[in-house]
Amino acid sequence: MINGIKGIRVRRAAAVAVTAGAVLATGALTAAPAQAVTAPSIVAKGGYIMDNANAKTLYTKAADTQRSTGSTTKIMTAKVVLAQSNLNLDAKVTIQKAYSDYVVANNASQAHLIVGDKVTVRQLLYGLMLPSGCDAAYALADKFGSGTTRAARVKSFIGKMNSTARSLGLTKTHFDSFDGIGNGNNYSTPRDLTKLASSAMKSSMFRTVVKTKSYTAKTITKTGTTRTMAPWTNTNGLLSSYSGTIGVKTGSGPEAKYCLVFAATRGGKTVIGTVLASTSIAQRESDAKKLLSYGFARLG
Repeated sequence: MINGIKGIRVRRAAAVAVTAGAVLATGALTAAPAQAVTAPSIVAKGGYIMDNANAKTLYTKAADTQRSTGSTTKIMTAKVVLAQSNLNLDAKVTIQKAYSDYVVANNASQAHLIVGDKVTVRQLLYGLMLPSGCDAAYALADKFGSGTTRAARVKSFIGKMNSTARSLGLTKTHFDSFDGIGNGNNYSTPRDLTKLASSAMKSSMFRTVVKTKSYTAKTITKTGTTRTMAPWTNTNGLLSSYSGTIGVKTGSGPEAKYCLVFAATRGGKTVIGTVLASTSIAQRESDAKKLLSYGFARLG
């Protein structure tokens, strides 16, 4: 009988221990809910990230303050091109001297396209998004704008960029250039640029381009021979330094400082965001990594 009582006591003690263990385990899991992850401090003047699956905001810093966007503008350039009906990515565009003169005059980033070469629309998209070629941007605006003169076609293309922004509800965004070299009226916000990038990423071609680290174009020269261009390297350093990165676009300029629109996928979850007006290439990447890691921690 005594042994029986002892056995009951042992079993009860074991049950209490198991229950206590469960409480402790549960406590460990609930002690730091997703919302309690400490928000990072970034150097960039503006920042925003969201869950790409449902557009839920995960972080904001001056997320609705309008700032110069630099070459992150080219996300919209690419989106407008890819939205053309019956788009033929293999259609050829002849590179004009005007495109070359433009990048020289503005000391702009370029894909080093050769005047007279025939380049496909697909190649121009890589030249636009990887080395951030303003010559490629000009060629695409000239190709896909409407009008009898180059100036009219460029104006038309920029008009398409702005109408697309309105259709996406980007109320704090305006473009006055096809590449980010604006005339004082080219601006957006971290929230708007993130929404734009999320929309652009719905295109499989866009996704393919922006996750590519290096691309070598073969163009057709004036004489009909094939020219192998020097490889275009993606200016987005996160592709090589942050696991899961899938895009999107860098930007910089005297007014814009250092910008980065970025996205990464881990564990089936995608965080997408923007930092504007950081202080250097290294710093914008550091800011973006902090925000991505914070976003994934929030999503659990």
